[in-house]
Amino acid sequence: MSAEPSTRLNKYLAFQLGISRREADNLIAAGRVVLDGKAVMLGAQLTPGASILVDGQPLTARTSHTYILFHKPVGYICSRRRQGEIETIYSLLPEKYHHLKPVGRLDKDSSGVLILTDDGDFAQEMTHPRYYKQKTYEVKLDRDLEPLHQQMINDFGVHLEDGPSKLTITRLSDDERRSGQVTMSEGRNRQIRRTFAALGYEVTRLHRTHFGNYALGDIKPGKLLELAIH
Repeated sequence: MSAEPSTRLNKYLAFQLGISRREADNLIAAGRVVLDGKAVMLGAQLTPGASILVDGQPLTARTSHTYILFHKPVGYICSRRRQGEIETIYSLLPEKYHHLKPVGRLDKDSSGVLILTDDGDFAQEMTHPRYYKQKTYEVKLDRDLEPLHQQMINDFGVHLEDGPSKLTITRLSDDERRSGQVTMSEGRNRQIRRTFAALGYEVTRLHRTHFGNYALGDIKPGKLLELAIH
């Protein structure tokens, strides 16, 4: 994305830094952006050839966003820093993708589809509750799920410390009531695990197969697919 006449500065910053426009506005409001030697106000416009500093550093221009669909294996965290001996997903990614940020997260013991990008607006649209992006998981519990508990979760939700949690549980059979499919549109921290734990169950397997319109397909654990999103 090149700066054209009347380009809004927050839009350009969001593109170049891989953040949302709201985050770009926060940078501007905090006085951390300097345009042609002067601090700028919210709503500022950008003209071609302008000099931009963010936190005193020149902004390096780029021309396009990158999006990848990654099959996260169990045992890795969605962070840039290791936690003790626990590796991060970036140890599995080629270095050219190390600047990308996860869109939402999967905890260490969970696997499945994870999107990474440097497009902050796209990440916002995929994760903010108002956009209602549905996520689908394969779940296995340590014991059979009681029909009453399934009805409770589906119809009323379970109260957690950060508010009610309502999931949709399907594909449970009479023979195997500890395995099924869970769909949800929220994305709170460890929400599925905490929901079942509140009723006395432990999730022994949590695997995300779909995130919005994106499906894991046949991508192998630790492998990725670069997406073309316009």
